[in-house]
Amino acid sequence: MAEHGSGAWRGTDLGCCPKDYSRVWDPRAGEVSLGSMPSLAAGLLFGSAAGFGAYQITQNPKNIWLSLITSGTLTGIMGMRFYNSGKFMPAGLVAGASILMLGRLGLKMFEKPHES
Repeated sequence: MAEHGSGAWRGTDLGCCPKDYSRVWDPRAGEVSLGSMPSLAAGLLFGSAAGFGAYQITQNPKNIWLSLITSGTLTGIMGMRFYNSGKFMPAGLVAGASILMLGRLGLKMFEKPHES
């Protein structure tokens, strides 16, 4: 393994990760813990749904419905959060990426199947 500060690991603070994740799981953290758990659960739910939807598309390019529902829901939820807060990070970024994904899936719906 490369030493800290040399080669590919140069400039990478490997000690940051455990303390950052402990804020979510540590009950002594107070408010951070309470606000992070719903966010973690939503991230796992939507991330899993998006990943499974992408897997379904690789198996059958016409099976886009799970990805379409996931992207549409994220666009609506994060778009409202961006509209209400005016903050680009993270709500505006996720809403923008979800809108792009909706556009991509919309084009895929009208695409003619490839002949092999």
